[in-house]
Amino acid sequence: SAPRRPSALPLVVVENTVLPPKMVPEETRPRTSAWRRSTAVVVALVVALPCATSLSHRPIPRAALDSPKSRPAALVSAARGAVAAGALAALAVWAPPAALADGQTAKFVLPPIDTADATRCAFKSSSMGQANAARDKLYDLRQCDMSSKNAEGFDLSGAIMSDADFTKTSFKDAQLSKAYARYSKFVGTDFTNAVVDRVTFEGSDLKGAIFENAVLTGTTFDAADVEGADFSDAFIGDFELKKLCKNPTLKGENPKTGNPTRESVGCGGPP
Repeated sequence: SAPRRPSALPLVVVENTVLPPKMVPEETRPRTSAWRRSTAVVVALVVALPCATSLSHRPIPRAALDSPKSRPAALVSAARGAVAAGALAALAVWAPPAALADGQTAKFVLPPIDTADATRCAFKSSSMGQANAARDKLYDLRQCDMSSKNAEGFDLSGAIMSDADFTKTSFKDAQLSKAYARYSKFVGTDFTNAVVDRVTFEGSDLKGAIFENAVLTGTTFDAADVEGADFSDAFIGDFELKKLCKNPTLKGENPKTGNPTRESVGCGGPP
């Protein structure tokens, strides 16, 4: 007689119904991350179980069914593959987009400049590392002339430094994490040993700037002029390094240190 096909895999009955967030009382509502994880599991099961039950409608090789030894292994292997494929497909659909570092953010919304603050254009170090929380308001240096001033060792994390002039300013050993520095002048500015991570220098003039031994992870130089800048021994992430090497202004040599710009970054050949 013809071999019997295995019966369909039993369906899983979900006893606890998952309600949308708005239907869950506020005091019992789960956190967003936990809610997403729970929903992803449910979606994975919904997609995976039909894949598993469809095995009863798929032809199984006669040789596998005729052999008592190979029959269980073949069925288990096929079931595992179907469940795994369904779960991965569901999770892939549910996966959130990758987060961007601050230096890669495409658009920022900035508050208006407080022109009534006569003390605004001055370097003021934060008393807490990487914290605007230690300040009573946002640190805004927009449209300020800060050229040739000294900010060595200052913590200027999170400062808004766009549309300003920092020509030949010294930021040696300073902390400028997550600063917003678009369309400003940093000609001959010294960032030696500074932490300049997750900063955007888009459209800024950085000719002759010195980033020797600086931390530049997550920092972007899109459309910035870096001719004659020195990046010797700077710590630059792989993604940012590839983009910087494509900058057509990455050429010349630094007028102060004499180091060639392109070679100081570690880029080989022309962009």
